[in-house]
Amino acid sequence: MRTVHEVSELTGVSVRALHHYDAIGLLKPTRVTLAGYRLYDDAALLRLQSILLFRELQFPLREIKAILESPGFDQKKALEQQLELLRLRRRRLDALIELARETIASGGDYMNFSAFDTSELERCAAEAKKKWGGTDAYREYEQKAARRAADGQDERAPAKALMGLFAEWGGLRQTPPDSDAAQRAVKKLRAFITEHYYTCTPDILRGLGQMYTADERFRARIDAAGGAGAAAFVEKAIERYCESCTA
Repeated sequence: MRTVHEVSELTGVSVRALHHYDAIGLLKPTRVTLAGYRLYDDAALLRLQSILLFRELQFPLREIKAILESPGFDQKKALEQQLELLRLRRRRLDALIELARETIASGGDYMNFSAFDTSELERCAAEAKKKWGGTDAYREYEQKAARRAADGQDERAPAKALMGLFAEWGGLRQTPPDSDAAQRAVKKLRAFITEHYYTCTPDILRGLGQMYTADERFRARIDAAGGAGAAAFVEKAIERYCESCTA
């Protein structure tokens, strides 16, 4: 675990910016001590790296949050898109450097505006935003978050309550994933997500279950709430639920 100051020194991100990321829900600390110190684990640092890559590509924080919290977000595919965007950006910078050299060499009379064309970069960025941040689920999430903010509710309350649900899974880990108790827990989880975040269809629920184990940050938090292996059990129970679910 690293403190906020250690993360700042390691990454070059100011403490003030890290506090802001926490406040808007973009990068929550893994744990907050009784004394109020924010602590970050390696999974949090990996998320921060994703954030910084998108920031380097000039994505607004709001859009980055939408991308990272999209139900269908895939870290590997997102990195591939980031790589393509970075290559396009490098190509554009090389063209600008060459333009400056040619202008100097010509005594200041050389003109070529093709280096300023950002259409390909903008098209690629738009595709990334559409893929990860433009889903109906995320728009519904934003609407519900806005209503909570308008009502003066604590934006972190649903996340805390969700961890409370995962804590209840602790006593179910020794039962079969398709047991009545486990399946009732899945239904309760699905209803909670629909109420507080977005309409949780079977496809979205299955994707969330897979993310609970594939994403180290989610797995660590769920296991911390429900005990070692809780995240893997939740995924199995969700899979059994979705196999028999018709709507």
